[in-house]
Amino acid sequence: MQMEIHGNNIDVTDALRDYISKKVSKIQRYFDFPLRPQVALIVQKENQRVEITIPINNGRTLRAEVDSENMYSSVDQAVDKIDRQVRKHKTRINRKARQVPEELMEEFIGEAEREQDDEPRLVRTKSFTMKPMDVEEAILEMDLLDHDFFVFTNAESDEVNVVYRRRDGNYGLIEPRS
Repeated sequence: MQMEIHGNNIDVTDALRDYISKKVSKIQRYFDFPLRPQVALIVQKENQRVEITIPINNGRTLRAEVDSENMYSSVDQAVDKIDRQVRKHKTRINRKARQVPEELMEEFIGEAEREQDDEPRLVRTKSFTMKPMDVEEAILEMDLLDHDFFVFTNAESDEVNVVYRRRDGNYGLIEPRS
């Protein structure tokens, strides 16, 4: 397995590199093709962040970001997140395999155990009227509702947009691209 490990504000020691390689390589057991994980280690004040990105076939990507006070703990938690993503996706594939011919299901091949059906499901559908508003008004509305995102019709473009609260406390805007 070829793995890229980069450090930002941290020197990646051989011990840390070996630890990451050992942990991340466990994900390979789910796949019959070589993975090329990319691991970024970022230190900001007392915050130790690990970002793991693993491109897989069909343009899909497994990704996990974890912040903690200890880099080794962040690595463990990020690998656990990716492991859960793979098992969840494999469960979906297995479920679809019962419904479609075997040839259509060659996305994941491996020796993973069958998981219990603990997959999240849609439990509520909400509909509402969207009045046109500008971005600042949408942010104000989102804050008033105490939500992390808000869907609205942008008065300038007359398209559906989404404003959201970023982890750093700032706001983001999602606009459709034609």
